[in-house]
Amino acid sequence: MTVDELMAIQPVIPVITIERVEDAVPLAEALVGAGLPVLEVTLRTAAGAASIKAMNTVRGAIAGAGTVIDRKTLDTALDNGAQFIVTPGLSPDVTRETLKARVPILPGIATPTELMAGLDLGLTRFKFFPAEQAGGRAMLDALKGPFGQVKFCPTGGITLDLARDYLTRTNVACVGGGWLTPKKLIDAKQWDEIGKLAREAAALTRG
Repeated sequence: MTVDELMAIQPVIPVITIERVEDAVPLAEALVGAGLPVLEVTLRTAAGAASIKAMNTVRGAIAGAGTVIDRKTLDTALDNGAQFIVTPGLSPDVTRETLKARVPILPGIATPTELMAGLDLGLTRFKFFPAEQAGGRAMLDALKGPFGQVKFCPTGGITLDLARDYLTRTNVACVGGGWLTPKKLIDAKQWDEIGKLAREAAALTRG
């Protein structure tokens, strides 16, 4: 799968922080069943890597790893079957190793300088992070002029209403959303409620 194919599957990619591996499968089932098969699982918790492996057992799920910050976390992600890699910043080493493994990667950038470093690595698809804190939609509009070939997945501080506006931009392929899987709903195992949030997100339109 190419990174373009990955970004085209759905308008919102859930950004998931999970504390218990036992929650991985029912959470993935709720999201996939609501029309969001691409799942970014952050490696911010001890359960993150094993949760990627568990989620990928769910029919139709495409679970990848977020918060990949160095070679160690990349190896952990790939060893647990991550189908794509998302990084909060641009690491040439992590990017090269991921491309060598033939796995799609969305490196994080927040400035034109980081973007140009990514272009030097042969990339044209990036995570814009932290989106709202780094200038949000105004920054993406400004980047469009000199970098018309680039498309983004903005992540960070985005809500359902903000996602609607981000997705009207031609240089936004999809957005990342932590609002779909709030800790309180996961802790309460409210999979139906998460499914409702996911269906709202899956129904958003682009461009």
